[in-house]
Amino acid sequence: MVKNPAEAEKISKKLVSEKLAACVSSVPGAKSVYRWAGKIQRTNEVMLLAKTSKKKLGPLINRIRQLHSYDVPEILALKVERGLPEYLRWVEESLR
Repeated sequence: MVKNPAEAEKISKKLVSEKLAACVSSVPGAKSVYRWAGKIQRTNEVMLLAKTSKKKLGPLINRIRQLHSYDVPEILALKVERGLPEYLRWVEESLR
């Protein structure tokens, strides 16, 4: 999650141009409710979904931390069990 569309665009462009992600999808309109600094917070955010490889995950996480405005950005890695072979091949080719 990022705080606004401008930050989403900045991070997305950097990750793709630096070949850390093949694609970054921005999903605006996310409404988050969470506890931070002992208080319940409500925030409108933009969710980013970055498609990368296992090999690029560490550098991707490091770069997001550098670019992100939050002290503790939400970064989760989900294992892909299966996918369209052509799409998975495209991801790998895009990261070279």
